Amino acid sequence: MTHASARETAVYTHGHHESVLRSHTWRTAANSAAYLLPELRAGLDVLDVGCGPGTITADLAALVAPGRVTAVDAAGDVLAKARDVAEERGLGNVEFTVADVHALDFPDDSFNVVHAHQVLQHVGDPVRALREMRRVCRPGGVVAARDSDYGAFAWYPEPPALDDWRDLYRRVARANGGEPDAGRRLFSWAREAGFTDVTTTAATWCFATPEERSWWSGLWADRTTGSVYADLAVSGGHTTAGALDSIADAWREWGTREDAWFLVPHGEILCRVP
Repeated sequence: MTHASARETAVYTHGHHESVLRSHTWRTAANSAAYLLPELRAGLDVLDVGCGPGTITADLAALVAPGRVTAVDAAGDVLAKARDVAEERGLGNVEFTVADVHALDFPDDSFNVVHAHQVLQHVGDPVRALREMRRVCRPGGVVAARDSDYGAFAWYPEPPALDDWRDLYRRVARANGGEPDAGRRLFSWAREAGFTDVTTTAATWCFATPEERSWWSGLWADRTTGSVYADLAVSGGHTTAGALDSIADAWREWGTREDAWFLVPHGEILCRVP
């Protein structure tokens, strides 16, 4: 598949089912963008790419005010939720618009910071996306990206059905034009995009308390049977509805285990623009 055709056919694997938004609205700048926070200060202009329901966006806006945050997403419907979050927090320095990261409708050198959280794993051409992010970033600014790496997820106990879940998810994501093991590739993509001053780090989410286990296993059980991902998995011929039900049951059973533990690793890049 060429870069152009991948870009045209890439599909957001998760969609915006309630179970997906349950996860996304949990995200904050502190738990999902800590590597970027030292670069932020009042007065900076920020572009938040793939903002989703806007909880990270709102945190960024509070940190850079009176600087402006422009938040974009390919899905216009989720921007309504992001606007609600900004309004609830009384933030007047945020604007939202639909955009494609492969072809951003902004002039060169428009922002001090360009940020993308869990975006590059879903796009058809992550290198082109990073080049666009660099184009709209001002000299002296930073382009920041963070993505999880499904191949490096770790959990205990280890029921075979959760191995089936990961294998299936990776097949579906790649069939949709994405790369679920993006975290390990970010540095390589940044270099290919032309960045020469790149700081690479890694961070994790860990779900181990009873509340965390219940939340994480429940949202993945629901996502496995009720989201766009479930539809794509079946319609793409990757699995059956019955197999998805079995995986969802395994998630729920895993979440009841008192010794259950789940690790989500992320790759991070902070690219300085000369």
